[in-house]
Amino acid sequence: METQTSEVPAVTQSNASQSAPPAERPSAPVTPQATIAAAGCPTCASGQAAPQMAPRSCIYVIGHIEPRFPQLSIEKEARQATARAGVSKDTDREVMAKLLRDPANKYIVRRLCWVLSVQGVDTYILVPRDGDYQPLIDAYRAEPKPDDLELVIGIRGPIANPEICNGLLVPIVIFDQIYAFDRDTLLKSIPKPKEGEQKFVKASAEVFERLTAQMDNAGATDADRALNYLSVRYDRVYSLVAEQFNNNASLTSIDVLPSPLSSTRKIVDVVFSFTDRSTDVLSKFFTRVDVTECFPFLVTKMSPYYDR
Repeated sequence: METQTSEVPAVTQSNASQSAPPAERPSAPVTPQATIAAAGCPTCASGQAAPQMAPRSCIYVIGHIEPRFPQLSIEKEARQATARAGVSKDTDREVMAKLLRDPANKYIVRRLCWVLSVQGVDTYILVPRDGDYQPLIDAYRAEPKPDDLELVIGIRGPIANPEICNGLLVPIVIFDQIYAFDRDTLLKSIPKPKEGEQKFVKASAEVFERLTAQMDNAGATDADRALNYLSVRYDRVYSLVAEQFNNNASLTSIDVLPSPLSSTRKIVDVVFSFTDRSTDVLSKFFTRVDVTECFPFLVTKMSPYYDR
C-alpha cells in the first residue's frame, strides 16, 4: 500500500537548525555574508524583515555546492593553513576537504563564499541561518561523482554585494537545511517492481531529469518547489511513469497548475500527461502538493486527472 509521503532513504540530512556548540560560534559577525544574512532574515533580531526588503521567498532547490575564495588574502591564508598541516600527496580536493574539516580552520570556513549552482550555472550564495557551517562542510566531497547533488531549503534574501563573492551577483539564500545525496543511490533506493527492474531504473532516471530540469528549475517558484519535492519525496511518481512506459505510453508533459482547493493555503496540482504510442489516446494523472511554506508536503496521492 502506498503512502502519501514516501521518504527516500538515500538522502542524508544535515540539519542547519541545530545549535552549534558555544565554542564554535563567533561572538560577532566575522564576514560581510553574516551581516547581509541578518538583514534579510525574518526571524533575526526583532523578528521582522527590514521595510525595504521584498516579501520573503522560499527556496527548495537541487544543485551542487562548492566553496570559493572571495578574496586573494583568504586564499593565501588557506594555503598557509595547508602548509602547516605538513607535506601531503593527496589530491587538491582531498586537501581542501581536510582543511574544511579541521576545527582549527573554522575561521577560514566562515570567510569562504559557498555557491550553489543549478545545471552548471551559479544561482545562489548560501549562508546558514544560525551560523552553523557544518552542513556546508559535509556537502563538500573529497571524491566527487558527476551525479552528486544537494537539496537546499531556505529563504531567498537580497542580491549579494560584489565584495561578498569576488564580484558574483546572485541572490543570497539563508538556508535551514541541506540534504546531500547522489542521483544513482536515490533512484536505486526506490521500491522496484518484481519484474522489469532494469527498465524501472532507466525510467526513474528519465523522470528525475524531467522533474528537476523542468523550466531551468531554480527552486524559487511554486512549480519549481513542488517538482523538486516530488523528485526526492514521492516515489509513486517513478512507479507511475514506469507503468505507463510498460503500457506503451510516452510521458508527454508535466504541468503544475493552481489547485481549485487553494483558498487560505497555496496548493498546486502536478499533472502528468501520457500519450499512447499506438492510438495517441491521452491519459492524465495528478497529485496535489502544498507549497504555502518553505517545506512542501503532499496533500493527495496520485490519481487520475480529468480536465474540467
